[in-house]
Amino acid sequence: MSVAPNPAQPSQVPGTELRRVSVNGVELNVATAGTGPAVLLLHGFPHTWRLWTDVMGGLAGQHRVIAPDLRGLGASSRAADGYDAETLAGDFLALLDACGERSAAVIGIDAGTPPAFLMAMRSPERVRRLVLMESLLGPLPGAEGFLAGGAPWWFGFHSVPGLAETVLPGNEAAYVDWFLDQGTLGGGIAPEIRDAFVSAYTGPEALRCAFAYYRAMPTSGGQIRRAVEAGRLSVPTMAVGARPVGRSLEQQLRPVADDLTGHVVEDCGHMIPLHRPQALLDLVRPFLA
Repeated sequence: MSVAPNPAQPSQVPGTELRRVSVNGVELNVATAGTGPAVLLLHGFPHTWRLWTDVMGGLAGQHRVIAPDLRGLGASSRAADGYDAETLAGDFLALLDACGERSAAVIGIDAGTPPAFLMAMRSPERVRRLVLMESLLGPLPGAEGFLAGGAPWWFGFHSVPGLAETVLPGNEAAYVDWFLDQGTLGGGIAPEIRDAFVSAYTGPEALRCAFAYYRAMPTSGGQIRRAVEAGRLSVPTMAVGARPVGRSLEQQLRPVADDLTGHVVEDCGHMIPLHRPQALLDLVRPFLA
């Protein structure tokens, strides 16, 4: 494992440093800020570490914030494989090692939620607190209401090998904008962050890596099921929902978690850290303390 400065990418968050960190066979682009007990922030699709721009400052006064671009996404290396939740959890445990952190609070949203969950299930001594947002945990019961009309349409589109990355090039901006608009209930996000997201998901190879997360969902689901069969979630956990997931994730966690609190952020879209950052901080800061 190695850590090297990455001066080529200027930070959008005052006091934030960007590094290239070699872990688990990939190089992750990692933003860090602040000092104190570590907090690991895991984004989803179609995001990069900049999803956390509006909450990092609110955490960095009390914590060392570590926000990577996930494997294959943003400025991290385009891995050929390893997009299942267990491999990703291994990425993040190795990242903590590389950063000299024995443990961290872990906050995951969307595609960052399953590996965050498995980190806590497999290595509870490494996860002090766990916050999971706006995602589902594979086959666990509790999300039947959310899934009554079927999974969201893009899950099927993204899951067909080779399809989406073949038909989308040239239209990436419009495609990403649709998710950003939906994820903020039409409110939109800062232009520089929007542009960073569009750039991160432009080109067939960037798209292939993004959709590899969806294609790995059956494997990730099996890993989650086996973890729950083998033990319980003992780490203090908070489930945070908005639109569209609401309390579905909390309902999945209730039967398997020993210490769970749940919240729904009202009038908030899927991209909670950018749409309602202060509301999220108001929940997360006392929970981490």
